[in-house]
Amino acid sequence: MRRIGICDTTFARYDMASAAIDELKMHAPDLKIIRRTVPGVKDLPVACKKLIEEEGCEIVMAFGMPGPDEKDKVCAHEASTGLIQAQLMTNTHIIEVFVHEDEESNPKDLKILAENRAREHAQNVIKMLFKPEKLTREAGMGMREGKPDVGPL
Repeated sequence: MRRIGICDTTFARYDMASAAIDELKMHAPDLKIIRRTVPGVKDLPVACKKLIEEEGCEIVMAFGMPGPDEKDKVCAHEASTGLIQAQLMTNTHIIEVFVHEDEESNPKDLKILAENRAREHAQNVIKMLFKPEKLTREAGMGMREGKPDVGPL
């Protein structure tokens, strides 16, 4: 059974992990999904690495919702750098799914963005695992997770 790791934070204002899990189960009901929750985005890299090394996950999704302040942006950058390092250390994909609070000014729009981004990245994980040729066909198409696609040039 294929094992997928899901890691999210208590700092986030929306439960993106549950949306992604729902999407994953719709498209691949036989997946074994292992979820871990940590306090904030800077805690994601080690939690994701543990899901890979200790739980045998072959891909992990990392969910975070950095705040709008400058310190939040710095923390998000540090977390992203840590996630990249964890990928390189484990030779395993960690799909970073961050929604920055200042991407939308209206809380309802932010919630919609978070839901859509989580689900669309879960669909990407399904493609990576089961239909990699579909991702190749989508190369250069200007696709955006959570927002309207911009299309190719």
